[in-house]
Amino acid sequence: MKTLEVRLPHSLGAEAAHAKLDAALVKARAQYEQQVGPIEATWEADDRLKVGLSVMGMRFDGQIDVLPEELVVKLNLPMMASMFAGKIREGIEQQLAAVIKA
Repeated sequence: MKTLEVRLPHSLGAEAAHAKLDAALVKARAQYEQQVGPIEATWEADDRLKVGLSVMGMRFDGQIDVLPEELVVKLNLPMMASMFAGKIREGIEQQLAAVIKA
């Protein structure tokens, strides 16, 4: 299993970033859960969101750390998905950038 790390700077502050992630989760669940199944997300602490989902029979687990000026995503990639790490990174960067700007 390979761990993918993505860092994305922001100027929202921790509270606003937390709220935007919550809103994005509601939207993601409404938009994608029928295709991928349940999207699990639990705030482990005020600054750490644990996430998990299964796509095409592969389990993805990770976390998003909400720092005052940066979001840090750590995602465990199943072996079969690791060959797509570049595409997965791009997708995470694009989606998080959209969340921050929303």
